[in-house]
Amino acid sequence: MSKGLENTADLYSGKLFLLVGPSGSGKGTVMEEFKRKYKGFVYPVSYTTRAPREGEKNGDVYFFIGKEEFEVMIEEGKFLEYAVVHGEHYYGTVKEEFLAPLRVGAAVMREVDIQGFVSIRDLVPKENLVSIFIKVGGGDEELVARILRRGEMSDEELKKRLESAKKEIAMADDCDYQVENLWGQAMDCVAEVEKIVLDEIEKLG
Repeated sequence: MSKGLENTADLYSGKLFLLVGPSGSGKGTVMEEFKRKYKGFVYPVSYTTRAPREGEKNGDVYFFIGKEEFEVMIEEGKFLEYAVVHGEHYYGTVKEEFLAPLRVGAAVMREVDIQGFVSIRDLVPKENLVSIFIKVGGGDEELVARILRRGEMSDEELKKRLESAKKEIAMADDCDYQVENLWGQAMDCVAEVEKIVLDEIEKLG
């Protein structure tokens, strides 16, 4: 779901890089490496109604808020896009955290699921958007193992997440690039994404 931009005449001179992929694909690892190495990039923080996982800090990758507060923000038109993920939790990105940096020529990076990508793709000009799908190497068994590494869950929850992941993987061709992330070789994946990003920035002149 998305809300239309208030000023469609805005000119954007920056680039928005979306790291797209299912839960457990490793897009968060790629993101963390970029945040460590490229301090000049803008990394917008999204909002969610799910509870923080172990080690997550409010305001780092997500702002954790209640459902009622999230729905007020929807009514106020604050989100560039938002979605209900796995049928239970809201996730959303605030417009100005993305669009303001793009107007001044910044490089902006964010990890999103496929729903977020589809919504943002329809709102941000194609010439300002680069989407990179992070693929899980090793097939279904590896995908299940990675999902389980994110924390304990019921068989029903695992089934729901696996079904969501397969739907996302089926849409990988919609992205501009695809990069495989093999278990134990995350830095190879990071290096490949880094090359794509730097090549795209160079095109800006």
